Amino acid sequence: MSSNDLLMTLVVVTALSFDFTNGFHDTGNAMATSIATGALPPRVAVALSGVLNLVGAFLSFSVAATIASGLVQSHLVTPTVVFAGLVGGILWNLATWFFGIPSSSSHALIGGVVGATLAAAGGHAVLWHGVVSKVVLPAVLSPVIAGAIAALGTYLVYRLTRGVTEGVRNRGFRIGQIGSASMVSLAHGTNDAQKTMGVITLALIANGSLASGHKAPAWVIVSCALAISLGTYVGGWRVIRALGKGLVEIEAPQGMAAESASAATILLSSNFGYSLSTTHVATGSILGSGVGKRGAEVRWSVAGRMATAWVFTLPAAGAVGALAYEAAHGIGGTAGVSVIFVVLVACALAFYLNSRRTPVTAGNVNAEWTGSVAPAREPVGAAA
Repeated sequence: MSSNDLLMTLVVVTALSFDFTNGFHDTGNAMATSIATGALPPRVAVALSGVLNLVGAFLSFSVAATIASGLVQSHLVTPTVVFAGLVGGILWNLATWFFGIPSSSSHALIGGVVGATLAAAGGHAVLWHGVVSKVVLPAVLSPVIAGAIAALGTYLVYRLTRGVTEGVRNRGFRIGQIGSASMVSLAHGTNDAQKTMGVITLALIANGSLASGHKAPAWVIVSCALAISLGTYVGGWRVIRALGKGLVEIEAPQGMAAESASAATILLSSNFGYSLSTTHVATGSILGSGVGKRGAEVRWSVAGRMATAWVFTLPAAGAVGALAYEAAHGIGGTAGVSVIFVVLVACALAFYLNSRRTPVTAGNVNAEWTGSVAPAREPVGAAA
């Protein structure tokens, strides 16, 4: 194997690793409310989400095109730049998963790639108009829009069913949540799986293996779909708890309204190629469901902490991406990428081993997010 082939292999493996972390990091976007209301058992929920993420990855490729050619000048990008950007995204994903923070995997990836590009080629290599119109504006508007839709939907649901007993209403909407949660998982595949497809395509273009503007090859589409699906099945349990219980004490009608709002917002954005954060959308929807129900307790302080993490995601991942590029470039060539790859694997292993030391207990989920106890740690795949 030539050094160039080894370099591209490391880039593809790292990209698929990011896709895997995206899957377990963002499982809560689709299934948090269904698990919280008892509509679906945890294992069934994440298995269903995994399958539908796989299906959704084949339904739309507009977001992949945006990532591949709409954010940076592809002729100024090298495989090393793409690799460094992926390192920035993965490390931010691992750190926020470790502390149970529902941050944006999408923005971590984009921030990492933009930061590495800035370090390698300067500000002129970034298509700032594309970053603002396709990333920043959707990040600001999508949770507001999803929240407004969820609030209106929740209000109408309770208004129209005010003559129905609470038990009958909740049972009916738990059944409805199976459909709405499934739509969110499908929508997640149409948006988030596309981002890694776009990054691998960008690396292939930078390597000269594809012509500029070329669409993702079939093997890229299949491998990314499988990676995000597998990551979803593994499950991001601490993020599920934060979204499902940390923001609002949610009931089945609210859950169905929130999930329907999330699915509609994500699918519409995917159609136009907007690389939005499904985490932002899901959080906005859940908050909206709390606003729409009279007497519901909305923990705005928790939402504020989440929003703070969102603000720091792009620059933090960008800084890590830039540092990774400088380190890999300083060492030089494939050797530099190989060294950073080994460091990345070591960091991932450290996060995983530390997460297993203190499993979370059933009573401290809300306390974790209200600040009364230190964030608990749990193993990936622990029972919810």
